[in-house]
Amino acid sequence: MNSESVPAWRLWPFVAIVLTGFLAIALPLPVFSLRVHNELGFSLVTAGWVAGIQSLATILTRQWAGSMIDRRGPRWGALAGLPLAVLSGLTYLASTLIADPQVSLAVLIIGRLIMGPAESLFLTGAMTWGILTLGPRRTGVVMTWQGIAMFVAIGLGAPIGLFFMAQGGFVAVALVTAALPLAGLAIALSRPAIAPVARGGRTSFIGMIGLVWREGLALCLGIAPQAVLASFVALYFASRGWEGAGLTLTGFGIGFIAVRAFLSHMPDRVGGAKVAIVSLVVEAFGQALLWTAPNVTMALLGATLTGAGFSLIYPALGVEVVRRVPEASRGLAIASFSAFLDIAVGLAGPLAGLIVGIGGYPAVFLAGAIGCLIGPLLLIRRRPQSTA
Repeated sequence: MNSESVPAWRLWPFVAIVLTGFLAIALPLPVFSLRVHNELGFSLVTAGWVAGIQSLATILTRQWAGSMIDRRGPRWGALAGLPLAVLSGLTYLASTLIADPQVSLAVLIIGRLIMGPAESLFLTGAMTWGILTLGPRRTGVVMTWQGIAMFVAIGLGAPIGLFFMAQGGFVAVALVTAALPLAGLAIALSRPAIAPVARGGRTSFIGMIGLVWREGLALCLGIAPQAVLASFVALYFASRGWEGAGLTLTGFGIGFIAVRAFLSHMPDRVGGAKVAIVSLVVEAFGQALLWTAPNVTMALLGATLTGAGFSLIYPALGVEVVRRVPEASRGLAIASFSAFLDIAVGLAGPLAGLIVGIGGYPAVFLAGAIGCLIGPLLLIRRRPQSTA
């Protein structure tokens, strides 16, 4: 059967792999500060480094993971990455058995570093596997649902992690972290392998960055407002004397889910660049409303439009990336493109803090609007090309 005629439900195993893997990443995040600061006695700065160091390990291993998956196939990526995620959880567990706080911290950091290549492998493997199963013409659908799995895991991970911390301490958190990827591994083992694409030359990492940097930078500009909204909206509302800051995240979620539920097919149907440009403009309008909002109602509308615009940016730009690169380098393309997401999440908070220090809380939303409007300029200047 032609891959383009494969029914969309065949994507669900790969969505489940991403969901279980990302839950293992998200679940311990809110409790690292409790473990490192409250139990081991280190500073909150150290706790922040423990939580954030995995992102650095992920960025540094994206290229290697993508290249290996192009050579050995996406199933190999999942079967290599998920056991590493299990090992990361077991390393967290081992750190609880060590009485010396400094040695315990060192072992915990090793576990965080192991989770970096684990994410690079299972995420790139699952996405590439889904694209090869459904066909490249449905890249947008694949990346949309994989993205939903990532954000659901991030949303559920914090409360689940705090629940297990309250029930059984960090030992319980570590055990659940190690168990979750085992479910994804069982799913991956049940799926048949798909051979990597052999025809055509493979692109070097530097060459790949040259191909995808515009889409990657546009992704950074489109992703940043979500991170900033989550971090600063409560302080923004407090500075205005408003109540209901939490409703902005609800509005963001409604906009995000509504667009993904009803319009996830649009990047594949009309083209990723067109959808990304419209999405960035909508998101810019939402950020502008937050910047100028005279009352809570307009701020909530701005947050909802931000979520609606944000919703399809990642899959739409992913469609453009996959269409522009050789078939034999799709894994490396997805990995390189996804690295920009890591960079955006890592830099958004510190840069927003600097902007707030200079211009106050509203200024951060003005900066978000300007950034979202720069994104379309990058894409409009991109000449159409397809090497797939």
